[in-house]
Amino acid sequence: MNIHAHTPNLELTARARRVAAVAASHADSVDRDGRFPAEAVEAMRTERLMGVQIPTAFGGEGASTAEIAEICSILGQACSSSAMVFAMHQIKVSSLVTHGGDDAWHQSFMARVAGEQLLLGSATTEGGIGGNMRNSICAIEVEGDICRLEKNATVISYGDQADAILITSRSHADAAASDQVLTVFLKDQYTLEKTHVWDALGMRGTCSDGYVFKGEAPAVQILPRPFAEIAAQSMLAHAHILWSAVWYGIAADAFAKAQAFVRAAARKSPDMTPPGALRVAEASSLLQGVKASIVAALEMYEAARENEDKLSSMSFSVAMNNLKIASSQTILTIINHCMLICGILAYKNGTPFSLGRHLRDAHSAQLMISNDRILGNTSNMLLIHKQDTSLLG
Repeated sequence: MNIHAHTPNLELTARARRVAAVAASHADSVDRDGRFPAEAVEAMRTERLMGVQIPTAFGGEGASTAEIAEICSILGQACSSSAMVFAMHQIKVSSLVTHGGDDAWHQSFMARVAGEQLLLGSATTEGGIGGNMRNSICAIEVEGDICRLEKNATVISYGDQADAILITSRSHADAAASDQVLTVFLKDQYTLEKTHVWDALGMRGTCSDGYVFKGEAPAVQILPRPFAEIAAQSMLAHAHILWSAVWYGIAADAFAKAQAFVRAAARKSPDMTPPGALRVAEASSLLQGVKASIVAALEMYEAARENEDKLSSMSFSVAMNNLKIASSQTILTIINHCMLICGILAYKNGTPFSLGRHLRDAHSAQLMISNDRILGNTSNMLLIHKQDTSLLG
């Protein structure tokens, strides 16, 4: 079950499915041991997926956001943690592609990401600000050609495994909290002192530990555009679309298990409608709704991506926020339906219909940037601006 709005790239899909097969074979051990999905990420590198979004001029394949989302959904059906690592990496790549393409250093770095299949991490959270990535306490220090930064990063997913980290900070010591920049630091340009260990309910393989980050690098590695523009014009859409694609994949796999369970029951009693058949129909409708929302968001982003005013508009932000809210909530309903369909075999671990990992991983969706924070931001925008309520608007 794919989420691609049009004809998918079959060659790219085949590569993603080969990675998914590797990810699926290790998904339970990644979850049980709370370890990084090393095998799946190595398979991503083997299939040359890390740089597919990068333009062909810099050694990538120029894959569209829809194609990246499709890969996320395929991986999500195999191993949530592997899919989320891939999604978070591609969100960082999107910022480079959108905002670093005219800068010589960032062009060469994109070529390295594609050529060496580098894994990019993100450090946007900070002690003292919670999950509000649009504010920073720390400030980057620029002295001549060198920049230095120290940050109490409460979460850096797969920080130990990343080949480079893109990190936010105030643009200078006297800057306002919202006057931020995004800087690329390569692995040999920073140290990480672990402060928190990720021992979580779900998404255990993302290894989202906390660290004190200390880095020093050439100042040319600071992205040339303010982070406010980067967040609004590339990160917002890519984060909410790609996360939603991962969550869709988790729910789609749960649905496939429930559908297989009901079909098996129907074969055993061909003259009776299995008890779970109606719930399968309802879950299918909900899953289709999530897919339609992602496809609509992809189409909206493609229509707006060449227009900075549209990307920064209130209506675009509200639409992307609503996608995240709706998909993160609906997948839990879908998986709960599937658990009711499969019964005790879904509740138990180690059966063909086990859904405990799916349910635990799905609970992260409402917390990855808290839905309450997003709803608060959306409500503030709607107090200022009137929402377009036309059917086709």
